[in-house]
Amino acid sequence: MTALSEQLPDTRPKERPKERHRLTVVGGLAALSLDAMASVSYGPEAIVLVLALAGGTGLGFTLPVTFAIAVLLTVLTLSYRQVIAAFPEGGGAYGVSRTYLGRRASLVAAASLVIDYVLNVAVSVAAGVAALTSAVPELRPATVWLCLAVLVIVTAVNMRGIAHSARAFVVPTVIFVGSILVVIIAGLIRGEPATTFTAPEHARNLQAVGILLLLKAFANGCAALTGVEAIANAVPSFRRPRARNAQHAEVALGALLAVMLLGIAVLIEKFAIHPVDGVTVLSQVTGAALGDGFGFYLVQFATVVLLALAANTSFGGLPVLAQLLARHNNLLHLFALRAERQVHRYGIAFLAITSAILLVVANGQMNLLVPLFAIGVFVGFTLSQTGMVLHWRRERGPGWRGRAALNGFGAVLTGIAAVVVTATKFGEGGWLIIVALPVLVALMEWVNRGYDEIGGRLRLGEVPPPPRPNRSLVVVPVGAVSDLTRQALAAALSLGDRVVAVHVTHPGDEARARELVAAWDEWDPGVPLVRVHDERHRLGEPLVEYLRGVDCKQVFVLIAEVEPAHVWQRVLQNQRGTVLARALRRRTDAVVCRLRFRITLGERNA
Repeated sequence: MTALSEQLPDTRPKERPKERHRLTVVGGLAALSLDAMASVSYGPEAIVLVLALAGGTGLGFTLPVTFAIAVLLTVLTLSYRQVIAAFPEGGGAYGVSRTYLGRRASLVAAASLVIDYVLNVAVSVAAGVAALTSAVPELRPATVWLCLAVLVIVTAVNMRGIAHSARAFVVPTVIFVGSILVVIIAGLIRGEPATTFTAPEHARNLQAVGILLLLKAFANGCAALTGVEAIANAVPSFRRPRARNAQHAEVALGALLAVMLLGIAVLIEKFAIHPVDGVTVLSQVTGAALGDGFGFYLVQFATVVLLALAANTSFGGLPVLAQLLARHNNLLHLFALRAERQVHRYGIAFLAITSAILLVVANGQMNLLVPLFAIGVFVGFTLSQTGMVLHWRRERGPGWRGRAALNGFGAVLTGIAAVVVTATKFGEGGWLIIVALPVLVALMEWVNRGYDEIGGRLRLGEVPPPPRPNRSLVVVPVGAVSDLTRQALAAALSLGDRVVAVHVTHPGDEARARELVAAWDEWDPGVPLVRVHDERHRLGEPLVEYLRGVDCKQVFVLIAEVEPAHVWQRVLQNQRGTVLARALRRRTDAVVCRLRFRITLGERNA
């Protein structure tokens, strides 16, 4: 039996090398869902802070408002599950809008997602550091430096590949989710709070519970929904079958987030949690459920870590979105380049740099960044939902009316949330998003027009006439007779019909020029030497002027340079080749070739 099995070929599917650097379902949750998971720490608190303006009566609406958010979360989860199936190339709201709402709407969706991704990194890092400095006040003077240090760590992990970052973040994610679920279960079982915090005396002029107050609480609480779209934006990062794995991750995220939000809301009402200065709502809920022992500090530590790492959602989503935008000529094409580990390094670098600038400008203060956080994402939500309604109307498959109604309902809810959040946060910095959105759209339009103009000049999409050879001239700048000159001329003779060596002289160089001419005549390489004199001791311009007088359609300039064997030897080189190449490329149509010849000190060619 053993011999027979050894003779049979191994038909088991083998994992492709590139697939090792892609995400599993669990890895997708760890790499792309930290933003949404971490929102449990500030989403319920955002609701409580608004409803507390109406006193105990207002706080009694915490669970209904959270339930409405959970309904919207369910709608978004189901919608993005369909988006993943319809757009397996990723892009989320951008892909849907581009297909069904037009190019301009897709750019608005893309701009909103880019803004949200950048703000998510800045807010997550600042929130994590804020939690740390709250526990260790001595670190507050170094807040900005701590923010930048965390950002560097997350960026470095992502530069190793998204799969590597996912594996690094699985354990913190599991600990955080597990601890929150333990808090909820323990709180539901406990009859009285284990620990209470002294709540401040409520203001006498309480607001009435009205539709505007509830809408504002709903809009504030919807900050917990940021990050739900990240999985749909990064479908290509998953292992095969990509769409199915991404769908499973999306549903798992929606279910976990809904359970945690509703569970915390139930405990808020059960234990009559009120806003307390210096103590987060999640801390109060944890203390009421677990007391102030080891469990309490474990939850706090897990929250600090996850908030700091929640920036990873953006590092997983924005580079894939940038790749799509670059492929459609809306961003620079370098954003579509991938490194060895399937890493979009330029997208990661852009995200890290812009987030660092935001953190420095805001001095690492989370409260200055949070008002900007949720506006952009709701714009993307609304466009995505609206586009999916048109998708179902066009497809008209089984049950399309119900699905279209579900997406339409979601579009209405997210549209209302977008308007309310923008209106309430406009004076707190929301106006920056209103300005940034059209600016980003205009920049992408400008990039697109630039690529269209280049494509038109290159006649992309047209069948060109057959190529015909042109007579060509190869010009080789020389300074001396050497083996480097010999190799350069040998390469030049293989490139063109006619080769000319050019030597530029300046006042005072007459003796050296005569020596070069004598050595050239003695060598007799079969290539004419042309002397060009310049009175102003310029390097590139004399060669430019010589090329302008050449009567040849195709001109090559071959610049021979030495490639040192060691890095430290680069300081021994002059930069003539760089100066010449820059001048020729800017002021002539010649094809500039820089040939680097590697040498090893101590060795001679035979």
